[in-house]
Amino acid sequence: MKVRRSGRVAVGLALALIVLSGLSLLRGELSEFTTAEMLQGLGATLGMADPLPNLRQGIFSLLVRQTLVAAGAGAALAYSGALLQGVFRNGLASPSILGITAGASVGATVVILLIGGHGGNADWLEAAAKHSPILVTAGSFVGAMTIALMVALIGGGAGRVSVPTLLLVGIAVNACLNGVLTAITAWLVENDWMISQAVFHWSFGSLDSKSWSQVALVWGAVALAASAYPLIGRELDLFAGGEEDAEGLGVHTRRVKLIVLAAASLAAASAVAVVGQIAFIGLIVPHVMRSLTGSSHRSLLPLVLLAGAVFLLGSDVFQRWVFGREKFRPGVVMSLLGGPFFLGLLIARRREVRTW
Repeated sequence: MKVRRSGRVAVGLALALIVLSGLSLLRGELSEFTTAEMLQGLGATLGMADPLPNLRQGIFSLLVRQTLVAAGAGAALAYSGALLQGVFRNGLASPSILGITAGASVGATVVILLIGGHGGNADWLEAAAKHSPILVTAGSFVGAMTIALMVALIGGGAGRVSVPTLLLVGIAVNACLNGVLTAITAWLVENDWMISQAVFHWSFGSLDSKSWSQVALVWGAVALAASAYPLIGRELDLFAGGEEDAEGLGVHTRRVKLIVLAAASLAAASAVAVVGQIAFIGLIVPHVMRSLTGSSHRSLLPLVLLAGAVFLLGSDVFQRWVFGREKFRPGVVMSLLGGPFFLGLLIARRREVRTW
C-alpha cells in the first residue's frame, strides 16, 4: 500500500515539476514568452533550432538557468535535511537549524574573499562565485562538514541528539557563525561598501543571473550526494531502532554516519555556494513527504529530491507570476514559511522539549 502511495506521490511531483518548469520559462521578472517562443528557445538551447531574435534568446537562456538552479538547490537542501534527520533520528534536524548552511556560507565567503580582485564592483561576490565555482564549493563543503562533525560529536556515541540539545547546539553554532559573517561584513563596510552589500544580499539567497557552470555544479553535487543512496537507504531505516540494534544486524554505523554527513554536507554546500543561504527547506520538505509516504528512507530519499525541487521552484515561479520585479529573495520567503512551521513542530513536541 505504501509502495503504491509513494509511486503516486512520485508521479504527482514529477508532473508538478514539469508544469512549474514550463511556467518558469514562460514568464521572467522583466519579460514574457509565448509557448511557441518557449519551444523555439528550448530548441536553440539544445542546438536543435534557430535562436530567438534580438536579445530574447539571451533572456530566455537566463530563465533556463534560473529554473535549473532553483530546482537543483531545492533538491539539494531537502535531501540534506532528510539525511540529517535520519542519521540523528531527530525530526528537527535540518541544515539551517544545525548551522550547517551557516558553516557552508562562512566557508564560501572566506574563499571568495581570498579570491578577491574584483575591486568595487557591486557584483563582485556573484562574479567570484561564477569564475571559481569549484573553489567556492570546496570552501563551502569544508565549512558544512566541520559543523556536521561537530554536531555528531556532541550527539555522543548513541547517535541520538535530544530536542533540547539539538536546539541549543543550533543556537550556539548559528550565533558563532553569524558573528563571523557579521564581522566580515562590518570589515567590508569600512573598506568597501559595495562589496559588503553584495555579501549581505547573498546571505538571503539569490536565484538570478546564474551561469551554466553553476548549474552544472549544483546538479553534479546533487547527483554525487544521491549516489550514496544505495549505501545508506536501508541502513538509515535500521538506525531508527538504535545504533546497537543496527550494528547487531550488520550495519557498519561509523561508516554510514560518515557517508551520510558527507553527502548531506556536499548537498547543502553546493546549494549555498550557488544560491546563498536559504533556510528551512531541509526541515519542511522531509516532514511533508514523511507524512504522505511514511518514514522508510528507501522511498523517502528519492521523493525529497523531487519535492525539494518542486518546493523552491514553485515558490520562485509563484513570486514571478504574482509580484514580478517586486518579489522577495528566496531566503526571506522560506524564513516566513519555515519559522511558523518550526514553531508548530516545537509546540507539537513540547513534551520532548521539556525533557532535559
